[in-house]
Amino acid sequence: MRTRIKICGITRIEDALAAAQAGADAIGLVFAESSSRRVDIDQALRVVRALPPFVSSVALFVNPTTAEVAEVVRNLKPDLLQFHGEETAAFCQSFDWPFLKAVRVRPGLDLLQCVADFAGARGILLDAHTPGAHGGTGRCFDWSLIPAKLPLPVILAGGLEPSNVAAAVRRVRPWAVDVSSGVEATKGIKDTAKIFAFIKEVQNADV
Repeated sequence: MRTRIKICGITRIEDALAAAQAGADAIGLVFAESSSRRVDIDQALRVVRALPPFVSSVALFVNPTTAEVAEVVRNLKPDLLQFHGEETAAFCQSFDWPFLKAVRVRPGLDLLQCVADFAGARGILLDAHTPGAHGGTGRCFDWSLIPAKLPLPVILAGGLEPSNVAAAVRRVRPWAVDVSSGVEATKGIKDTAKIFAFIKEVQNADV
């Protein structure tokens, strides 16, 4: 199986195109107010309209209001929504739009129950648990905490970068990997060489 790849925290057209050219399957656009990688709808539209065919767009939120999500869905029509806060399953499903639910993994968390709670999601994104943060911290978590079989596709995130993503893929065998800070020059600005290196390492691990 080929591991899918999402490059998250895209803020510029040139970074989206670099991700596509390197072989990414999706790009992530952050609408969380607190994020240094946040984009507005006009900025996101420019990026999405520049994407070549077969590269998906994912709109990421952290504890948004219904109106905030509805506005993005109406104007941007992303391929997927990604909820990265404490949203309920009912809230995530209320937009009648495909979505991913992010879970911050820590010892003692029942991931099987989390997946059962969000059975309507297209996949479960597993990220590092960092107090006071909802992702994008560049920190890994203990991959041994992931059950061998989860009933939803697993998107692995949290501290991935070119130097460790091959090991992560071989260990976890996720459906997809998600990277943001691990391929950046500065927050919100991607490093093209790092994107290409990251994707090459994923491809090598799939062989």
